[in-house]
Order: sequence, then structure tokens, then C-alpha cells
Amino acid sequence: MDFAQQQRSPTRHLIGLTFVILLHVLVIYALLSGLARTAIEVIKKPMTATIIEEVKLPPPPPPPPPKKIIEPPKALAPVQPYVPPPDIPVPTPSAPVISAPSITPPAEPFVIAPPVVAPPAPKPAIRKGLVPLEKVNPIYPREAIRGGIERGKVVARLFIDEKGLVTDVRIVEADPPGVFNKEVIRALSQWKFQAEGEKFVGEVELTFTLKDQ
Repeated sequence: MDFAQQQRSPTRHLIGLTFVILLHVLVIYALLSGLARTAIEVIKKPMTATIIEEVKLPPPPPPPPPKKIIEPPKALAPVQPYVPPPDIPVPTPSAPVISAPSITPPAEPFVIAPPVVAPPAPKPAIRKGLVPLEKVNPIYPREAIRGGIERGKVVARLFIDEKGLVTDVRIVEADPPGVFNKEVIRALSQWKFQAEGEKFVGEVELTFTLKDQ
């Protein structure tokens, strides 16, 4: 027999219907006999809840008060009676005898006065009449010849170092002005003097004449 025929069997349908009818009969009987009311009243009974309070511990006892330390009374030192010192006779001081010592003045040593040395004469700030060790003569400028200038004079100041070399030349006076200056500076810059170990300033005068050329 296949599965389709089992599903169409009237015996299975009767068993199922019988079970359903019995279940409805039991429910109707329970309603009529009061079993349902009893179940509902049991459900409706109030539920009681018990609240358990927290047990509080008693507070700790207070700390004992500090003990007072009682110091024993200090023993007072016995007071000694005052005993006056014995009378001691004070000796009478005798006046000291001061004898004047004889003081002999010391003999004065014989001192020879040093000879008076005259200080060296101060060197002039600007020296004149200098004699050079090496000398270069200036040349008569051609511009002066072309201009018909037959004579001239130049006063120059020389700055000389410790080795006697000329480090700078400055024109103090020139006649006619500006004609011979360049040649004077060129020549005097090559002069050389005696080395003195210190710097000094000298002054020279140069004269130009056309007859010497």
C-alpha cells in the first residue's frame, strides 16, 4: 500500500476526530465543575515579598585616652648659707723708683750724595735738519718746464718708523702750490734714516731751480 492510500484511510480520520471530541468534553467538564475557578483564584492570590534589611555592624569603640605621664618632682638643691670671705689686709704699694737711662744718640752714617745727573733733553716733536742714510733726489717736473716755472720750494713732513723707513710724506708748504708735490712725495718715500728703535717725525725743505736740470 502506498503513502497516498494511507492518507485517504477513513480509520485514521475517525481516531483523530475521537481524540478532539474527548479533549473538548474534558474542558467543558472542568468549567462546569469549578476546577477552572480554583485555578484562577490560586493565580490571583497576592504574592508576599519579604524585604531583608541589611544588618548594620555596631560602630567601633572609641580609642582609649592617651596616658598622662606624670613626672616626679625635681629635688631642689640645698641652699648653702653665705659665708663672708676672711678679711685680707691690702698691701700698700710703694712708689717705683724710675731711673733715667743715659741715651747715647747713634752716630749718623756718612752718606755720599749721588752726583746730579741732568735729565736728557727732550726730543723735539718734529725734527729738522735730518741727514738720511740713503737719499733719492727729486726730478724737475716736465709740466713745470713747459709752464715756464724756473724755481720752486716745498716743505714736507716725514713720518719715520723704528727701522728708519719713511712710512708717510705730507706736504706742509709748496710754492708754487701743487707743481712739485707729486715728485717730492715720490723721492722722499725712498729715503732711509738711522734706526732709533722708536718712531719720530722729521721735516725737510727742498728747493727746485731750473738751472740744475
